[in-house]
Amino acid sequence: MKRETLFLKLAIIIIVLPILVLGIFGLYLLADNPVKPQYASILYPIIIGLYVSAIPFYIALYKAFKLLEFIDKNIAFSELSIRALKTIKYCAITISTLYVIIFPFVTIAVELDDAPGLIIVGFMPIFVSIIIAVFAAVLQKLLKNVIEIKAENDLTV
Repeated sequence: MKRETLFLKLAIIIIVLPILVLGIFGLYLLADNPVKPQYASILYPIIIGLYVSAIPFYIALYKAFKLLEFIDKNIAFSELSIRALKTIKYCAITISTLYVIIFPFVTIAVELDDAPGLIIVGFMPIFVSIIIAVFAAVLQKLLKNVIEIKAENDLTV
C-alpha cells in the first residue's frame, strides 16, 4: 500500500507545482499586462477570485496529503480521516462558490472577446469542485459508517 500512497502523494505534488508557478508568475503577468487594455477592469476581479480560490485549494490538497499519511500509518479508519474529508468537502464548496461569483465577469470577458466556447472553461471549475465535494461527502459518510460498525464489532468481541 505504501507504493500506491507514494504515487498519490507525488501526484499531489505534481498538481501543486504548476498551480503555484501560475499563481506566482502567470496571473501577475496577466494582471500587469492584459492582452487588451479594455479587459483590465474585467480581469482584476477574475484574478482576485483565482488568488482567493487558491487558499482552499491548497488546504484541500494538504488534507488529502494528510489522509494519505493516515493510510500509511494504518489509521485510515479514524476520526482524523473523517475531519480531513470534511475539510476537503468544505474547501471544494468554497472553491465552487468563488467560481460562481467570478462567473459573471468571465461571461463579460467572453462577450467582449467573442469566444463563446470559453464559457465551458468557466463552468469546468464549478462542476469539478461540486463533484469533489459530493465525492468527499460520500466518502465521509461511508467512513463514519465503517467506524460505527467497527466500534460495534469491537464491543461484541
